[in-house]
Amino acid sequence: MRRSFRAGAVAMIAAAALLTAGCSTGSGTGSAEQNTDPNQKVELTYWAWAPNLDKVVDLWNEKNPNIHVTVNKQDGGDPAITKLLTAVNAGSGAPDLIQAEYQKIPTLVAADALVDLADTEAKETKDNFPEGVWNSVTLGGEALYAVPQDTGPMAFYYRADIFEGLGLAVPTTWDEYAVAAKTIHDADPEAYLGTFSSNDAGWFTGMAQQAGASWWGIDGDAWSVKIAEEPTEKVAGYWGGLVEQGTIDNKPMYTPEWNAALNSGKQVGWLSAAWAPGVLAGNAGATAGKWKVAPMPQWDAAKPATGNWGGSSTAVTTQSKNVAAAARFATWLNTSPEAVDALVKVSNIYPADTEGAKTALTAAPEFFSNQPDFYDVIGKAAQNVGSFNYGPNVNVAFNAYNDQFAKAAQAKSRSAFLEAVDSMQQVTVEDLKKTGFTVK
Repeated sequence: MRRSFRAGAVAMIAAAALLTAGCSTGSGTGSAEQNTDPNQKVELTYWAWAPNLDKVVDLWNEKNPNIHVTVNKQDGGDPAITKLLTAVNAGSGAPDLIQAEYQKIPTLVAADALVDLADTEAKETKDNFPEGVWNSVTLGGEALYAVPQDTGPMAFYYRADIFEGLGLAVPTTWDEYAVAAKTIHDADPEAYLGTFSSNDAGWFTGMAQQAGASWWGIDGDAWSVKIAEEPTEKVAGYWGGLVEQGTIDNKPMYTPEWNAALNSGKQVGWLSAAWAPGVLAGNAGATAGKWKVAPMPQWDAAKPATGNWGGSSTAVTTQSKNVAAAARFATWLNTSPEAVDALVKVSNIYPADTEGAKTALTAAPEFFSNQPDFYDVIGKAAQNVGSFNYGPNVNVAFNAYNDQFAKAAQAKSRSAFLEAVDSMQQVTVEDLKKTGFTVK
């Protein structure tokens, strides 16, 4: 199995942690070399939660009778990962493939749950994806732990009618965003350009990513944690300042109150991801045609950047006895024009495959039918997603975000936001050490 120095370090650290925690690894070797001819007749199981994915897989099965794939629908996110780790630890019951969110990959690698696909045809897909997305499945090294499937490049969604009514230009920098937020709130004390959501760690991660943050890294034989550093502190201080001034809201997203504000025009903007049209259509359908999308405001207009909020990949587990066949399927599913087109139309995802997105997404979502260039804006954003390294205890860091920033949002204090970043750093580092990882 080919590994870079950094990827090898991940494996060594993972092994140490597993020994410390008293866990056993899966029965697979984690190497593509264990497999027989991928043209043999094999049965593969695929745990996934994307809607109607079985219909996309039917296209594969019709044309590839020797490699039959069965989709087992799972609950998304943490439940599927917990179920997989339990099966890997038990040495049986794991699928051949799993839909894995990008932030879960380091956890799965540390548990010896994923095969390195660098010696399979999946390695040839690198040029299909933006660099930042590819980094998410390689952990910054030469090992390849999954094939990217969908992604969530972030953008700025705003009520065009309200902007026009106030004579506001769309903000292109964060300074301009702050001015627009004040103008909107001054014009209507019940209206806000946005809200700081203390229950959406993925959202905040994307904001920090845009500013250049990368919260975990490998330093020799140790993990490093870089949450409490300048990029994240800049983002926290900025939003803390707006909350302190009262020019944006401090209430969480996805609440009845937030939905009502979207419908009434009291939430004038939303910094969200490529999948936002579906949320807006479902929660504020009466406002269709009133919204537009633009690039995220920039910290440095000369260096366009954006963050990522969400997205998943197709990984092969270490218990699969048919890794080469599984890698062939994962490659087809996420890079072939036929499959990517079906993923868009049947599963309603924003594909990670750059050319596939251009080909499959030629018309704006119905909710944004007033903006024909909708996917041009999103496509450019996708190319500007920076690299961001996750670590093996993402859940701990995200829970710390929820806890600490909930307090900061209620305090409405910029200093409290900065203290929350320090607390996230401390909690994350202490957990890594407690779990048995070496931390620098």
